[in-house]
Amino acid sequence: MRARGFAALLTGVMVIFGTVLAPTAASAAERTVLSKGHADAIDVRYSDGELSLKVNDDTVSPAVVRDPADVTFQVLPEAAMAVPDDSRFAFLGPAGSQIWLLPMTQDPDLLWPGWNTTTLESDVFEGDTVRLSLVEAQGPGNVTLFTQDSFGGPIIKFRGDDGLPDAIDVPVHTHAHSNWAFSALGDYTLTFQADARLTDGTTISTGPVDYSFLVGELPGNGSEVSLSISGMADEYQPNDTVTLTAVQTPQTELDSYHWFSKCPGASDWTTITGEAGASYSFTATRELNACEYVAKLYDDDDVVSAVSEAVILWVAFAPAEPGSSQTITASIDETQGSLVISVDPDDRAVVLPPAQLNSAGDRWESSGELRPVTVTDTRAGQPGWSASGQIPDDFAGPDDATFSAGYLGWTPRVLAQGAGQGVIAGPEVAPYVVGSGGGLGSSAVLGSAPNDAGRGTAQLGAGLRLSLPTETAAGTYTATLTLTAI
Repeated sequence: MRARGFAALLTGVMVIFGTVLAPTAASAAERTVLSKGHADAIDVRYSDGELSLKVNDDTVSPAVVRDPADVTFQVLPEAAMAVPDDSRFAFLGPAGSQIWLLPMTQDPDLLWPGWNTTTLESDVFEGDTVRLSLVEAQGPGNVTLFTQDSFGGPIIKFRGDDGLPDAIDVPVHTHAHSNWAFSALGDYTLTFQADARLTDGTTISTGPVDYSFLVGELPGNGSEVSLSISGMADEYQPNDTVTLTAVQTPQTELDSYHWFSKCPGASDWTTITGEAGASYSFTATRELNACEYVAKLYDDDDVVSAVSEAVILWVAFAPAEPGSSQTITASIDETQGSLVISVDPDDRAVVLPPAQLNSAGDRWESSGELRPVTVTDTRAGQPGWSASGQIPDDFAGPDDATFSAGYLGWTPRVLAQGAGQGVIAGPEVAPYVVGSGGGLGSSAVLGSAPNDAGRGTAQLGAGLRLSLPTETAAGTYTATLTLTAI
């Protein structure tokens, strides 16, 4: 078991760039296991008058929208940790007892699930909110979802062992993460539901939707197996036979495969029907030029055990007769796009004016402007994005004096964006208030772009507001804001 503690839950996160991962088919007929990387597990969507819950799988690039019934969320054994000796966390079990925890800040070795309403538009729902409920939780142990305030204290969102349903109101344009704590190994079914009232008074609901979680190893997962494809030549002539073979490393007794293809112009991978063996043969044609192929290996429970990297088919033009000719093929590799968040290195310091007593005389307050933040998205498929900020450590001042980062809040703004980007400013985050949390000590959305949008360059800003207790020691204090784009 790794030595892990709750201090890790409050550490900053690094800037996230788009990465190129093995493609995953969007077929609803297969069951996909998500065990590492980012996913909007509870992705609330609204279309044609209906509310639905989906899974926005961002573990692949471009992201894929899946049905919850087709996904297993795996909490790896590496997520194990001891309940801290802190009475605030007694709801997790006795101090020192073992739990399995997916943290609210990203750990690259674990799954990072959250909930998402960034695709929902303003002025559609009353109060611009939807209600998200945990209706039922079944499994061998207890399940709790909780965030933490600027002082590390837990804020429980959903808890399975003290009476359900539990519900929270989530504003539109929200992208949020929490700690997911499980008290025992095994299979869990968490049933979520989203409800809302339209501005015309109509109530709508997704109804109960089951989500499958597995805490621990997959059944029969004695050792990891990788998959590759052999047999793809550099180039084929029309009517040549192409034979591809899926190769396991190390070789196992598993022998169930599916093959998938994606040709230029297609956004999703297509299952190649009738192909369930390790080899796949077909005839090369010009129409198949630049198509990609992927193989997947399945275990006895029809769960994906390994996914190959994609291979690309190149088919030459037939020789022109009479005379001679040359074929020149140019392409732009759609997998090379990325998501980048940046600030001008010469314009990255914010100096707030000296704090003044407010009109009530009970707070020191100051305000200023965040320096411009640039988000550039060049990824294919336009999966959308969310840019967030957090100050993971306290403001530090003279003689070891500090104050919580939660005392700083912001009002995000979109300063500039390209045509059709659809970028939306994040919600206002007020400075910390006792009992209700707040402030930038927790991750907060600066701006976001919905699915099928966001490609291009946008510039974000925010008005900053600092509100401190009057007993705060005089002096100059500094802290670092960490920016993240996913």
